[in-house]
This record gives sequence, structure tokens and C-alpha cells, in this order.
Amino acid sequence: MAQDTLNTFLDAIVASPSPYTALDRQYVANRIYALVGDGTPQDAASPDPIDLVAALVATAIAHGKINDTPSEREILDAQLMDLMTPLPSALNRGFWDRYQISPSTATDWFYQLSRANNYIKTRNIARNVVFDADTAAGQLEITINLSKPEKDPKAIAAARNQPKTGYPLDQLCMTNEGYLGRLGYPARSNHRIVRVMLGGETWGFQYSPYAYFTEHAIFLSQEHRPMKVDQHAFTNLLEIVRQFPTYFVGSNADLPIVGGSMLSHDHYQGGKHTFPMMKAPLDREFDVDVPGVTADVVQWPMTDLRLRGQHPEDLVNAAVNIMDHWVDYSDDSVDVRAYTDGTRHHTITPIAYRDGQDFVLDLVLRDNQTSAQYPDGIFHPHQDVQHIKKENIGLIEVMGRAILPARLKTEMAEVTKYLLDQPNQMAEIHRAWADQLKQAHQITAENVTGIVHQAMGDVFARVLADAGVFKRDQTGQAALDRFLRDLI
Repeated sequence: MAQDTLNTFLDAIVASPSPYTALDRQYVANRIYALVGDGTPQDAASPDPIDLVAALVATAIAHGKINDTPSEREILDAQLMDLMTPLPSALNRGFWDRYQISPSTATDWFYQLSRANNYIKTRNIARNVVFDADTAAGQLEITINLSKPEKDPKAIAAARNQPKTGYPLDQLCMTNEGYLGRLGYPARSNHRIVRVMLGGETWGFQYSPYAYFTEHAIFLSQEHRPMKVDQHAFTNLLEIVRQFPTYFVGSNADLPIVGGSMLSHDHYQGGKHTFPMMKAPLDREFDVDVPGVTADVVQWPMTDLRLRGQHPEDLVNAAVNIMDHWVDYSDDSVDVRAYTDGTRHHTITPIAYRDGQDFVLDLVLRDNQTSAQYPDGIFHPHQDVQHIKKENIGLIEVMGRAILPARLKTEMAEVTKYLLDQPNQMAEIHRAWADQLKQAHQITAENVTGIVHQAMGDVFARVLADAGVFKRDQTGQAALDRFLRDLI
């Protein structure tokens, strides 16, 4: 029965879009034996290629071909899955051939392939805790991110002793395509990138291995260069949604604190998901003095200015005007300062998507100042909510989907016990918040989970409000109106 593991995997390879056919079957079998050791493979839990590969990895450990460490298991897993994966040239040809049918036909094919070869870690992603919460800001999406594996302390220690190669330069470089991986650096043997032309440059389109939402895609510059939000970025975002009209795409801000976790490589994120901010109601119009473009303030905790029109170049012109004004704009009455001691503080988180024939470009104003009162950032989660969220507020969270740290799954279980007056090991950082919940609710075993989830959603709404530059109160909105009048 165990020999079926190899035969079933060989069937899957031959049936996949890989370069191998039935005539290559013996050759591929020997490639696998070279990786896992000669002899009978272990039983697989199911015919799913993910389970077949897991059994082959276990076989390699039993045969002494690899050590039983997360890094070595991941590297071998990717090598085996690479046998099911087309060469980059074939993948790009297959993608663009299908694009002639429709953009969705192409992206559906690439997405399913990236799931089938386990580049997108579907089983890891399924571990995430995901729920919605109705808040003062509207319905927000809350996730506790459990998909990324814990770092292996032994691998971290061993990596310190490895020579520093500087290759690849970072995890977004195109040189990751097919890279074996090493201790402390992810395996990428089964990684593929579709080449896309943007503004006369070659860019890459890939999926995120640990997706935060449906069809979580990454668009990355072929050139290794820092992120920059400017006219070029606005043009690229709108060109992406022209080529892929069922996707949104956005850029993290390009400054520390308000920016993403990887500012060293120019890239965008997109996918097939409608975020809460995209569904938020409009508050009021304002004038950008560009024919064919309508502009509105969005009713959202962060300051979101929405541009809409049928011609991308018009939206770019309006966006550049807003950006140019924002970069140099100050209003001390609401702690908005463009520069301090010559350091620039203002940038934008832009998001593009389609609505029928219209192109939509959301511009979320960002300010990365710090102060004695708010050393982590004036427009950053304040100290009293950092027990839930203290990390930067990036593109995904700007749009209303919280990416909360894995620690919260265990910590919220202890908070739940505390609320039910059960023995617990609740972290002290949650005590004041938990006591407020006790005072506000009649808590039972039946309602406690809902109460905790709602409270986490309310905290995230506050986090977004903290990150909002012009607050959603009379003073803040009057200050926003002064900025908007300054545009023309």
C-alpha cells in the first residue's frame, strides 16, 4: 500500500501542467528517490498531493536524507512540489494564452496552480481565526494570523553561523523564483512569477504564500528599489486594475511607522476581495478641478479621499495634486505637520479598483510623526489599545481588515476564563480591558465569545481612529475642509 504514495504522486505530476509526461515517469521516480532515499515510501493520509508530499518528506527523514527541522522539511516539500509545477516560461505562456480568453480565466488558472503545488499554504491559512464585528466604524473584519509557522530556534541559531550571501536581496526580488531556500530563509523551488508590463517596465505578479484574503496577490518591481508613492505609483495601480478588472490593488505608504514591513522593495498588493472601506458610505463631495473626476470624503475612521472617473489619466492628475499639497501641508491645531527638523512626515496609502466602467482611486492620508506623549506615533495605535494591536497599520488594515498577532489566540482564551471567573493565566496587559467588559456585560458561557470578539472589533475601530489624520469629529472635519479648500 505504501508504494502507492509514490505512484499516486507520479500520476499527479504527469497530470499536472509540469514539463513531465508519462514517458518521463521513471526518470521522475528516480529524481524523487534521490531526494527521499531508496526504498518503500511511507503511507500518505490521502491522495491529495499535499499529503503525498508530506509522506515523502517523512520518508526522507526516516532514511536520514534530511533532519527533522522545519527549514529542511520546507525545503524538501518545495523541491517535490516543484516537480508538479511548470517552468517559468511555460507558466507565463499558459497565463497569457488564457488571458486572451479573459483576465479572470488567467488569474483563476494561476491561483489554482499556486494552491495545488502548495506555494499558497492553504492548510496553514485555514488555521487563522476570522470573524466580523459590527462597530461604530461599520462592519470590520478581524483575523488572528496563525498561518505563518513559528520560527525554529535551532534554525535561527544555525543561520547565524552561515555565511551571509546577500542573495536574494530580499523576499520580494525576482531572484526568489526557484530558489532552494536555506536556514532562516524560505524555500521557493515551487515559486513562479508572471511577468507584467507596467509603464514600460517589467514587473512580477505572484500570490502571497500566507494569504490574508482571497487571491492575495503581490505585484513587484523587477528592479530592487525602495517603495515610493508618486505619480508613477498611481499610474501603475490604475494600469493593474485596467489589466485585471476583478482585482483591487494598493500600495503601502512609503514612510516608516505608517508604511509596510518591507519598504526596501517597490511592490503593491491586490486580490479579489471587497474590504469594508470600499463599502463605506460617502460623506461629502469636494472639488479637485479635474473634468471627469468626482471626489468625495469617505465616511471612514481614517481620512480617505475617493476619486472616481472613467479615464485613469484624469484620476492620476487629481491624485498628484492632492499628494503634492499633502506632502507640504501643516495644521498645528490638529497636530498635522509636514516636516519637523527637515524630516518629511506626510505620504498616502493609495488603493485602486473598478466599479463597472469607472476607475476608483482611494487616497488615505498618512502622517508618521512621533511625540513625547505618543512615542510610537501620533497617528498610530495608542498605548491603551496596544495590548491588542501595536504593529503598524498597513494597507490591508487601512481598508478595515485587522491582521492581529498569533499571541492573541492564547491570550484571548485566558481572557475568556477570567471573564467567566475561572482559573486563568491572563496577561496583565489585558486586565483593565477585561475589567471593563465585566462591568459592561452579564457574561455567560454562551455569550462570552461573542462579547470578546465584539470588543476586539471595537478596539480595531479605535486603532483606525488613532491612525486617522483628520479625526471624525467637528474639529477634525473642519480641519479637513481647510485642507480640501487649499487644493484649488
